Amino acid sequence: MSRSGDILGIIRGLQLVVEAAAKLHSSELKQIWANSNYRVFIQDCITQNRTNSNNVTNIVSETADRVATVCHGLKAYASNTSPKDGYYQNLNDASEDLKEPPRAESDRAQFQIKLTKSDQELLKKLDLEHQEKLRQVEMEQDKAKKRDEEKKAESKGQVTASPNPKSKLKLSEHSKQRKVPSSRIGRMISFGGLAAGLGFGTATEYAKRTFGFGQSADPSTLFLNPNNLDRIVDTLCKVRGAALKLGQLLSIQDDSVINPELAKALERVRKSADFMPNWQVEQVMTAELGPNWRSQFLEFEEKPFAAASIGQVHWGRISDGREVAIKIQYPGVAKGIESDIDNLGGIMKFWDVFPRGMFLENLMRVAKRELAWEVDYRREAECTRIFRRLLAPYSDYYVPEVIDELSTNQVFTTELLDGVPVDQCFDMPPEDRRFIAEKIIELCLLELLEFRYMQTDPNWANFLYNPRKKQIMLLDFGASREYSKPFMDQYVKILKASCDADRETVLQVSRELGFLTGYESKVMEDAHVDAVMILGEVFRCADAYDFAAQDMTARIQNLVPTMVTHRLCPPPEEVYSLHRKLSGVFLLCSKLKTSVSCRDKFLSLYSKYTSAV
Repeated sequence: MSRSGDILGIIRGLQLVVEAAAKLHSSELKQIWANSNYRVFIQDCITQNRTNSNNVTNIVSETADRVATVCHGLKAYASNTSPKDGYYQNLNDASEDLKEPPRAESDRAQFQIKLTKSDQELLKKLDLEHQEKLRQVEMEQDKAKKRDEEKKAESKGQVTASPNPKSKLKLSEHSKQRKVPSSRIGRMISFGGLAAGLGFGTATEYAKRTFGFGQSADPSTLFLNPNNLDRIVDTLCKVRGAALKLGQLLSIQDDSVINPELAKALERVRKSADFMPNWQVEQVMTAELGPNWRSQFLEFEEKPFAAASIGQVHWGRISDGREVAIKIQYPGVAKGIESDIDNLGGIMKFWDVFPRGMFLENLMRVAKRELAWEVDYRREAECTRIFRRLLAPYSDYYVPEVIDELSTNQVFTTELLDGVPVDQCFDMPPEDRRFIAEKIIELCLLELLEFRYMQTDPNWANFLYNPRKKQIMLLDFGASREYSKPFMDQYVKILKASCDADRETVLQVSRELGFLTGYESKVMEDAHVDAVMILGEVFRCADAYDFAAQDMTARIQNLVPTMVTHRLCPPPEEVYSLHRKLSGVFLLCSKLKTSVSCRDKFLSLYSKYTSAV
């Protein structure tokens, strides 16, 4: 190799060394910069446009304090680096620990750590955060202990009733924290995504079956395949509001009216609802109760203990020490009632999910009106006060007091009730189950024959039982409504005719009331009267009616296909809510597996009703 080539090689080597050194130092400088506090400050200033002179002054002052502290430490270190006489006994003895030389009090004072004001505040903040973490760990341990105790009690068949609602009313295991789409556009996008997903899911299912991968050759199940059912449930639980409510109303239909697989999916909808994230709760509470709303509570539980179609319920404690239930409405559900039901109904009609005899348009119209009542929390507060007044003479029932100062259009607060939801009472002793069934049947008859005012939501979670006080406690009066006297006069005649097994009167009054047009086929008229007669068995039985042994539901289900096929007109709009409540009450009594004497209660109240006419 020539001399020039050697020189070039040396230069090339030096270049590589310099580049490597630069790269090494560059990575070190990047690491130092990444860990620097000033990087965070500079980035904050750039991204947040901090121009407040006070902030800049504070940062400069803090920087000066830290630099002065470092300089003072270096000066002290330099003045004490040379060892004094007798400082070490033996410098060559490596096995002996180095000992600090004795210092005077002035020397010790010189080396005391002096914290700046900002450092003190930082240490205080870190200490508070540490204490909060310890508190949260203790709370989680307490909750885990309570869960273990509840599981042990359940395994022994015991039902516990503690004052804290979180051990009795719990979110569904399928519920999750998810933002409620509050704008109409956001809700439309959710339904649009559902419609597109259902179409894609149906096409995919068709392709799978075409190539022999499907499990069923039935073309009617193409649309209602497992993936599409999951899409329906997920969308309804996400948007909540009117769409979820309509799904819950449809879930009480039996398998002879709607597809059994869809019925199972809607049952999941009825039992599940997602809940709002904390920031959205804060947004609603601030808008309704003001920015200082937390000052009105001694305690407020961030996570709800119940979530439904319209809102979610939180536990709290107010200034006088009382525990309260705070129902917070999901944002956007009130404004989205019309569009939500229209969108969901349009999807269901397009895919021809329900038979024509269901009169889905009429059901949707009724649902819109009832949901408009339910989202009006001021109306619910008034309905609660009405029921509290109506049931005041009856000591077996209790309605909570409304906390007016914490109730608005979208926030409804009542005293917290100490009771067990009745759907957790199915394993209680027979006398407790009989008491629950008797009182709920009696309440239903009172609502019909004495008050003409009914809480129509059949959700069993709206009924609580306090075994210590022997009381039925009532919740959620948003779906309450009054029935006109002309309607109730005719309806009571049908009930009395069914009690007397008078088929002719049932048929005649049903025409007058609008159940029938008078032009139905004989098979339709017979099916209608048979259904009324089956329901009337409860009041015809001279002894206690055994709900545990009844086959009422199965016999009515056998009649439903005929009535759906041959019905010429929808039933009166009052009947939707009324029969929904009756069906829920009868089903609850059958789940309680008990017997109830209904005839004497009905005849006694009927006598009072007719004498008052």
